[in-house]
Amino acid sequence: MSASTQYTLKLVIQYDGTRFVGWQRQANGMSVQALLEEALHTITREQVHVEASGRTDAGVHAWGQVASVKLSKRVVPIRLRLSLNALLPEDVAVLSVEIVDDGFHARKSAKSKRYRYTIVNDHARHPLLRRTSFHYAQKLDVAAMQRAARALVGKHDFAAFVKETPRKRNCVRTILSASVTKNGVVLHVDVTGTGFLYNMVRIITGTLIEVGLGRRPESCIADLLQGAPREAAGFTVPPHGLALVEVNYSSSEVHDLPRTPPESEDSA
Repeated sequence: MSASTQYTLKLVIQYDGTRFVGWQRQANGMSVQALLEEALHTITREQVHVEASGRTDAGVHAWGQVASVKLSKRVVPIRLRLSLNALLPEDVAVLSVEIVDDGFHARKSAKSKRYRYTIVNDHARHPLLRRTSFHYAQKLDVAAMQRAARALVGKHDFAAFVKETPRKRNCVRTILSASVTKNGVVLHVDVTGTGFLYNMVRIITGTLIEVGLGRRPESCIADLLQGAPREAAGFTVPPHGLALVEVNYSSSEVHDLPRTPPESEDSA
């Protein structure tokens, strides 16, 4: 075996983002990336760089974040998973590890991602859900929110739904599906797309809440997708209700729609 041989690993990771500054390593606090890289170094004695499918912001969670890393020595995936989970804190877990083709890259190979924003719509607080949902006491018209969300599907200019628009070359993104569902007092806003902008899902959710309150017409989403400025859309909901649910790598799951270039993707 050549000394330059590298093995590419695909890791699926779940984490409670409450105490982290986000996925990406930063100087001002603990990140999920830093924890994972340090654990890998402890096990393999290699200096590694772990690439994620996309960054999650401070306080944002992940059910199925996907990461890739290259190692110079072959490992037994199940043993590596067990070793990593023995070192990682209780709010981070590696769900699976597999050796994949050398061309695999967690971000560049991704075809689509699904984010979910969770709202507890009840007059009373629900303490057991406080870390992973946004408590909103005023009654919401879920049917109106669902009808408004349909306009998100397709290729549109999402300039109204992004923080710091000037730093983006363009705000055109393709959304594959969008829905608002209710289970008891819990509402889920699910958005699947080929790429996302900074705070995009959180601003979409805030705008849908205003539709649910009757403060905006159901047609407002379609109107905002005509290149409206950020100030025309609704408020940005807090990060703790947001989670990256899954990342898809099969082209059959994106219905042959064009994919957003990876360099333009940002946290949702």
